[in-house]
Amino acid sequence: MSSILFSFFSMLCEMAPYLMIGFLIAGILHVFVPQGVFEKYLGQENFKSVLWATLLGIPLPLCSCGVIPTAVSLRRDGASRGATVAFMIATPQTGVDSIIATYSMLGLPFAILRPVVALITGLAGGCVTAQFSKDEIVVHNNTSKHVEKRSFGQKIKDLLYYSFIEMFQNIGKWLIIGLALGALITVFVPDNFFASLNLPPIVMMMLVLVIAIPMYVCTMGSIPIAAALILKGLTPGTALVFLVAGPAASIANILIIGKTLGRKNLICYMASIIIGALAGGIVVDYLLPASWFMPAFIDHACCHTTQWPSVSQMIFCGIFVLLLANAFILKYKKNKTTMNKDQIIYQIGGMSCNHCKMSVEKAISQLDGVTKVEVDLGHNLAIVTGTPDDEAVKKAVEEIGFEYNGKKEE
Repeated sequence: MSSILFSFFSMLCEMAPYLMIGFLIAGILHVFVPQGVFEKYLGQENFKSVLWATLLGIPLPLCSCGVIPTAVSLRRDGASRGATVAFMIATPQTGVDSIIATYSMLGLPFAILRPVVALITGLAGGCVTAQFSKDEIVVHNNTSKHVEKRSFGQKIKDLLYYSFIEMFQNIGKWLIIGLALGALITVFVPDNFFASLNLPPIVMMMLVLVIAIPMYVCTMGSIPIAAALILKGLTPGTALVFLVAGPAASIANILIIGKTLGRKNLICYMASIIIGALAGGIVVDYLLPASWFMPAFIDHACCHTTQWPSVSQMIFCGIFVLLLANAFILKYKKNKTTMNKDQIIYQIGGMSCNHCKMSVEKAISQLDGVTKVEVDLGHNLAIVTGTPDDEAVKKAVEEIGFEYNGKKEE
């Protein structure tokens, strides 16, 4: 047990400084880049809109659960099918936070390859989808949107809240799960286990695809798992396949894309991820020098030795743990709001992060008769003030990929 805890602690200490820097940059993007930028250039079925969607999606710190409602919202606001598919492929694979964290554990080559593969797969999937959708008439939602003006001080406050509360709430659970799995692999899987199987790298890549595609793993949680697998003899190319396919595809993504964009576009989506992941893995294992990957990883993989992390790393780790604990206390703290006769509580399933929360609040708030919406993410509830139509609420929630479980009985 002590070996597992030490391995977990060592990996967290290694990642904590880079995670906090990445979260801060993510907050800057969220607060200071107008949301209209992410919708303005995505309306046409052409290469330019696909390119914009891919480039805009790569730095965003959205996991696959958060990208679903965001992409559906973009689609409803007028984004083309090609741009929507490109956004859904590229965004969950990476982000400014995960690029920095990848560098901390896997080295510079992996940190460069992740966004490059995200760019290629996003462009490929979006362009093929756009080609199939050229005859489609795109209907734009021209509903005017009120943009609240905020002072610079308020923006800084929002930046810090998003970076060190919402971001921790969004990915904290999955990061801890990823670190725990990485620690278990490090301790219980024998050294060079995968190498001893004597399977060709391409076969291992196919096996990893079969496992990674249906499962849910966020881009941050995939890093310690991939690091531990490489340590046990998995080839760097196969690890890259996991880093691409795990975050980019999940059962939820597959179902939502099939429902909102159709079977043909779902095939384009899956083919782009599979082919792109395999192509990236083949390039790494068969064309690039192994020395580009293994030495960088060995230098950073402190979990491989009994050497304690540095004092500065442990300080960052302590701050990280305190911020994570605070974020989860706030997330699951019981709301004691006094209910009145104008409030209705709906049970909403499938929400797992603040991106989900904001998407549900936005969808319900646009309905007739609604004056205020507050989502209690910890208890999967939407507290609605006003007189909404229940069927309209059900439709709005299900259109963005969540489950409507009816009213909560008092």
